[in-house]
Amino acid sequence: MLLRLLAAGALTVLCQPAFAQDHHHDHAPMQAAPSELVVSQAWSRAMPPSAPTGAVYFVLENRGERAHKLVGAQTPRAGKTELHTHVHQGDMMKMQQIPSVEVPAAGKVEFKPGGNHVMLFGLKQPLVAGESFPITLQFENGSELTAEVSIEEDAPVSGGSASGHHH
Repeated sequence: MLLRLLAAGALTVLCQPAFAQDHHHDHAPMQAAPSELVVSQAWSRAMPPSAPTGAVYFVLENRGERAHKLVGAQTPRAGKTELHTHVHQGDMMKMQQIPSVEVPAAGKVEFKPGGNHVMLFGLKQPLVAGESFPITLQFENGSELTAEVSIEEDAPVSGGSASGHHH
């Protein structure tokens, strides 16, 4: 009896990845982003509990030989996300939604205050310094890349600094 239970348990464990894989492909043909795409320095500024929006900043590096296009993002922390940038209109800076961001081959794109960023709308809980949350970046080819976003009181010295110097 014990041997049968062990065999059944082993068979269940061995079959789970196949079932999970089949289940995944039935609903969404998403694939992992190519390994040449790397996210680093992902952070968000802490916001007051009443704030309905926030922003995520990071560096997206493409170590590959062909360009990739970031077309969206999602996180369980917000009801909606949008890719945004800042543009000059007269003497003012204005935020503007953009449809995508090209990540050049063997290049990188910085998402930083005053530039490209991911806007978070309808925050489901406050952005509290010291906490973190996942964000999944979505690419034109259907692939996705998930990174952990740390919530900071102020902009990290190594991420999004005006000097552009990063370690």
